[in-house]
Amino acid sequence: MLGTGALRAHLIEARLAGTIATTREKSLARYRLFAARDPRVLLGLDPERDWPLGEVLRLMGRKCGVSADPAHTSGPDVIDPDRTVAALDGFAERVAAAAGRRAPVLIGTGHPHRLLGFYAALADALSSAGCPVLTPAYGARVDIATRFGVRPCTLAYVRGVALMRETGVRGAPGDRGVHTHSPLPVRTALAAAADTAGPLPALVIGDHGWVCGAGQLGFEAIGLADTDDPALFVGQAEGRVSVVVPLDDAVRAADYRPLARYVLNRARLSR
Repeated sequence: MLGTGALRAHLIEARLAGTIATTREKSLARYRLFAARDPRVLLGLDPERDWPLGEVLRLMGRKCGVSADPAHTSGPDVIDPDRTVAALDGFAERVAAAAGRRAPVLIGTGHPHRLLGFYAALADALSSAGCPVLTPAYGARVDIATRFGVRPCTLAYVRGVALMRETGVRGAPGDRGVHTHSPLPVRTALAAAADTAGPLPALVIGDHGWVCGAGQLGFEAIGLADTDDPALFVGQAEGRVSVVVPLDDAVRAADYRPLARYVLNRARLSR
């Protein structure tokens, strides 16, 4: 079993926490866009009140450990590994609660190249515990805004994890899907589940728009977020997201495996 000390050391060594690759410049730019309610960074969240830049910065300081000093404007961002460990413990509690109730779950990611393995391990363990791992709207078309314009994508599931695949584009990415912040995939999946009178998820697990989009619609949601994704932390502060784990969401895929093992051990779902 991976203990707390070993996990903390891994977070720092892999740069999941501690000094991370996300830059202060990028994070501050996203905080300004969030304060201006730019849809590109709201991720499907409709904040209940105004969040000026200073308040966003102070919130991110409390939740992630980034500097709350507005005069600090450059260099790498920093995540407090103890905050990451504490959030993973809270994450594991919600996973354990779902498993204990054999509750239906929906799992999706906008970071399939990095995080698919992490989520797939959770999906497998929850399924083994008797939780229905839902796959609504399989094959549905969703038009996603990208830096190259709006692209037609298909909602797919790999090992129980929802992701988007770009369709009809020469040289499109392969099986692992495309990176997206959009809340449209989770809205499509939840609408399909409701329309077919199938089970609705008692818990949504993921990142980006999967968490904010589900939380905004009143579903319990937990997930992972980098320092440049303030929407999830605001959602948590406003009570629409249950748990957010602060970490760098773009390191090597293999570096998330110890986190999955830790969560499953804490949730008593290890085999």
